[in-house]
Amino acid sequence: MQPAPIERLVAAFSRLPGVGPRTAQRLTYHVLSRPDEDARALATALIEVKELIGECRICFNLAEGERCVVCEDPRRDPALLCVVETPADVLPIERTHEYRGRYHVLGGALSPVDGVGPRDLRLQELYRRVLEGDPDAPVTGDGPLVDDGTRPAGGPTVTEVVVATNPTTSGEATALHIGAELRERSPQVTVTRLASGLPVGADLEHADEVTLGRAFAGRRAI
Repeated sequence: MQPAPIERLVAAFSRLPGVGPRTAQRLTYHVLSRPDEDARALATALIEVKELIGECRICFNLAEGERCVVCEDPRRDPALLCVVETPADVLPIERTHEYRGRYHVLGGALSPVDGVGPRDLRLQELYRRVLEGDPDAPVTGDGPLVDDGTRPAGGPTVTEVVVATNPTTSGEATALHIGAELRERSPQVTVTRLASGLPVGADLEHADEVTLGRAFAGRRAI
């Protein structure tokens, strides 16, 4: 039997994803072994992240304030929109340094089994952004200005939507749903899907049939 404060901390760590009872126990004893200022810094960081971090009002990524760092960056291309399931999906894309557009976080993926339908995701907000553009996007087109005078009524400012949902059953269903809706709502906008196939350095003999089939379907000229 351990003192109640230790039991409470172990229980708190155990609620984290991927942390079992033994790992929670080790983390607790690690915290106890550190100087008091380290424990206070950890507690302060936990409180601050809950109090200061919210959703970007434009793309629904994590943000400190009204807009995230991507939406605040004037160098990002507002005509290019990458759709992801969660804020955690933004980081790996950013690490590639290949994408210079903006994002739209859906908040999940379609899953009828789990009771997640189109109304449970930020799909309407996505279609609105594609149709009207972001509030701070450069004005294009010759139509009259709408809303606050920053968006034109004559055509969307988004020219391509990259659907980067996960290559799972629910992710693929979400991608197909978005593609069908955008073709109907904004046929002039290009809708693309991230390529999937063989990872760099992989051997063909270790690839499964689905991965190898997608690699063939997504082959390109060299």
